[in-house]
Amino acid sequence: MANFITIFRVFLMFIGVYLIMAHLDSTNAYLWALILTILAFSLDGLDGYVARKFHEESKLGALLDIMSDRIVENTYWIVFAVMGWLPIWFSLVALTRGFVTDTIRSAAMEKGLTPFGMQRNPICKWITGSKFMRITYAVAKVLAFIVIIASKTPCLDEHTANNLYLTGYILALIAIIFCVVRGLPVVIEAKAVLSNDEN
Repeated sequence: MANFITIFRVFLMFIGVYLIMAHLDSTNAYLWALILTILAFSLDGLDGYVARKFHEESKLGALLDIMSDRIVENTYWIVFAVMGWLPIWFSLVALTRGFVTDTIRSAAMEKGLTPFGMQRNPICKWITGSKFMRITYAVAKVLAFIVIIASKTPCLDEHTANNLYLTGYILALIAIIFCVVRGLPVVIEAKAVLSNDEN
C-alpha cells in the first residue's frame, strides 16, 4: 500500500503538469493543477506513515520514495524553467545535487545503510536527516511550487500576480539553498561510505 501511494503521487504530479502546460488560458486548469500539486506532495508524508503503521518498511520502499521525490521535484523545476517562470540554473542545481547524492546513497545502500543512516558525523546527520531540516526544506519547496503556479493563474490581476510571483521566487531561492546544504554532508562523508573500511 505504501509503495502504491509513493508511485500514485507521481501520476498526480504529471496530470498537474499537463494541466499547467496544455491549458495556459484556463483558470480551472490551474486551480486543478494547484490541487494536484498539493496532493502529490501531501502523499509524500502519507506513504511513510503507512509504511510504519503497517510495518511495510523496506529498502525497495526507501528507494521508491527517493525516486518519486526526485521525479516530482525535478519535474517542477524543469517545467518552471521551460515555462520561463524560473531561471534554468534552479533546475540544473536541483538535478546535479540529486544525481550526486543519490549515486552516493545507492552505494551506501549496497553496504546495508539507509539513505539517512549513512551519515556518521552528528552535524551531518542533523543537516540531512533531522525533522527540522527535512520539514523546512519540504515546506519551502512545496510553497514555492504552489505560489508560483498560483501567480500564473489567468484570472489574477497584475499586481496580485506579481506579488505572488515574488513570494514564490524567494521561496524557491530558500528551497534551492536548502537543497544544496542538505546535499553537502552526503558528499563530505562519501569517502567513508565508499571506502572498504567498515570502522
